Order: sequence, then structure tokens, then C-alpha cells
Amino acid sequence: MVPIVSALILPCLLVLLFTRVTYNRVIGLILTVALIAASVYRGYAHTWPVMIIDAFSLTAGFWLAAVMNKRAAVKES
Repeated sequence: MVPIVSALILPCLLVLLFTRVTYNRVIGLILTVALIAASVYRGYAHTWPVMIIDAFSLTAGFWLAAVMNKRAAVKES
């Protein structure tokens, strides 16, 4: 149960964190995908359902990063 909950929450948060640090949501997505690929290679995410949930969470994080960037741009002007 812990890997599924982690796969649901952590990739989304990582995309948001890396987007906030680098100011670029594509770079945040690439860094998060690299971390997930390393964890799959090491054997931490070895089932297809966990990988699918990771992909869903990445997509949600990418979308939330776009909303976050748009909201920050409106706030500045």
C-alpha cells in the first residue's frame, strides 16, 4: 500500500518542487522522470500499476505546474 500512495503523491510534488526551483516546468518534468527512471532501474517500482500511477501523478504535477506558473505571471502584472 505504501508504494501506491507514494507513487500517487511524490512525483506530483517533485515536479512542482523542481518547477519552482528551476522556473521551468519542462525541466522539472525531465528531472522527475529521471528520478523515477533511476528508481525503476534500482527495483523500487517494479510493478506496472505503480509505474502507471507514477505516470498519472507526473501528468497531474505537470498540469499543476502550468497553473502555478500562470497564476504567478498574473500576480506579477
